[in-house]
Amino acid sequence: MDKIPSVDLRDFLSGDPERKQKFVNEIGKAYEEIGFVALKGHFLDDKLVDELYGEVKNFFELPTETKQKYEIPGIGGQRGYVGFGKETAKGFKKGDLKEFWHFGQYVSEDSQYKNEYPDNVIVEELPKFNEVGKEAYQMLEKTGKYVLRALALYLGLDEFYFDDKIAEGNSILRPIHYPPITQEPDDAVRAAAHGDINLITLLMGSQGKGLQVQNHKGEWIDAIAEPDELMINVGDMLSRHTNNKLKSTIHRVVNPPRELWGTSRYSIPFFMHPVSSMSLNALENCIDEDHPKLYEDTTAGEFLHERLIELGLIKK
Repeated sequence: MDKIPSVDLRDFLSGDPERKQKFVNEIGKAYEEIGFVALKGHFLDDKLVDELYGEVKNFFELPTETKQKYEIPGIGGQRGYVGFGKETAKGFKKGDLKEFWHFGQYVSEDSQYKNEYPDNVIVEELPKFNEVGKEAYQMLEKTGKYVLRALALYLGLDEFYFDDKIAEGNSILRPIHYPPITQEPDDAVRAAAHGDINLITLLMGSQGKGLQVQNHKGEWIDAIAEPDELMINVGDMLSRHTNNKLKSTIHRVVNPPRELWGTSRYSIPFFMHPVSSMSLNALENCIDEDHPKLYEDTTAGEFLHERLIELGLIKK
């Protein structure tokens, strides 16, 4: 496959059984073959998208010392600011050429997860930053819930199989700034080749060239969405849970041509995580003689902790 397929969530939500099944078949096939789709018909409207990008740019344009006061020690970068070059892809020595922010789950005071999740960090200098971030977080979470319902049907599970696993899940919204490149990068790239940790990732900001996906032949292909599309891919947790039936695909963000080094790039992925207690053990109906069990049993929480150590965000 040399192009990312496009699907429309409105088919799934239409109330028409044939359109709904068409969406299920299309997204399931894409995730078996390439692990990525471009999705129309999501719950983010243009106004919210514009507001979010405006607030994100405002934040990253703040002085470095201002941003650094929102870098919270001891939580593995799970909330607030993470400075330039601090995250390193698994298997790489060079830090990625990016800085980013994390919005996390919003839980009530009496939630069982209140003490498990760090509080979101409030940016004092930008009164609307947190409000707009929260609204975008919740619209992406809502979109992801319906995508997972479609995948549950594709896998032969109850449509609502994932609902209780993602309710109050440990999901992260990550606005990323790839600053202008000011000197020879010396093998560093904006985001080195990697697979995502989570169930699915919903990505805003893949309209221009930069994001590349590795297909099953090992070829790198450009993943470019239309302005009204989100790019959505399978993460390692879902790949493990389905015994690799649904593929977590290696992807990267390459440096622009030298004449564009002076430009910033922004992208905003939403990493959809379940609650930490979710079992990632391979589903029984994804194991047979031709597809033996590939992974050891684990939980989402254990797997996340292991990967954050590999990324250099948690020290052993």
